[in-house]
Amino acid sequence: MSETTSLSSGEKIVTTSTMMDDPEFFGAQPAYPSAYRPFLDELCEKTKFSKSEIRFLYRGFKQECPAGIVQEDTFKDIYAKFFPYGNSSVYAHLVFRAFDVTSCGAITFKDMILTLSTLLRGSSREKLRWIFCRLYDLNGNGFITKRELFDIISAVHDLVGVSKQGEDRKTRDHVDKIFSKFDVNRDGIVTIEEFLESCLKDDVIMKSLQSFTTTLY
Repeated sequence: MSETTSLSSGEKIVTTSTMMDDPEFFGAQPAYPSAYRPFLDELCEKTKFSKSEIRFLYRGFKQECPAGIVQEDTFKDIYAKFFPYGNSSVYAHLVFRAFDVTSCGAITFKDMILTLSTLLRGSSREKLRWIFCRLYDLNGNGFITKRELFDIISAVHDLVGVSKQGEDRKTRDHVDKIFSKFDVNRDGIVTIEEFLESCLKDDVIMKSLQSFTTTLY
């Protein structure tokens, strides 16, 4: 079973919230024995989560997002609560875009769990590939430019409330330093291979990636 949800843009997407409300999805006596199995089995196959972990994650998702999707305005509101002293709008937009796997303008439970599987249970290479492809490569052309890196770092500074006064020059210096490290062959762009090579050799980056690895309960 599925539901059709209209976005603010007028676009419609199909969610699986009705199917996943089946009592068997949560381990209770099944009302519709075959309704939920294909979806739950698909998530188990495509992620590194167990069925019990998927049920656990869905409970939290459904509690916070009764409609079964997260739209960008809601996502930005959530970020604003966590970062009240800065302007989180731009960074929240970038992260929302990264989670919106199908580019439909909303994050579904499937989008969320596929992404979390990579960030929480993926290998270092898988996590880095996600960061490169979904977050840093803003226009999706397969490499990172200095401008893209500047936009991301500026968004992070806005997020944590760094003062704009005199900060632009510092940000550019910071970007130059990081970009120079990643741009191994000095051709003015950073490819996925260069990104992986640089990050995998950096102890600080590797240690930060490990912090994403966690148990759910």
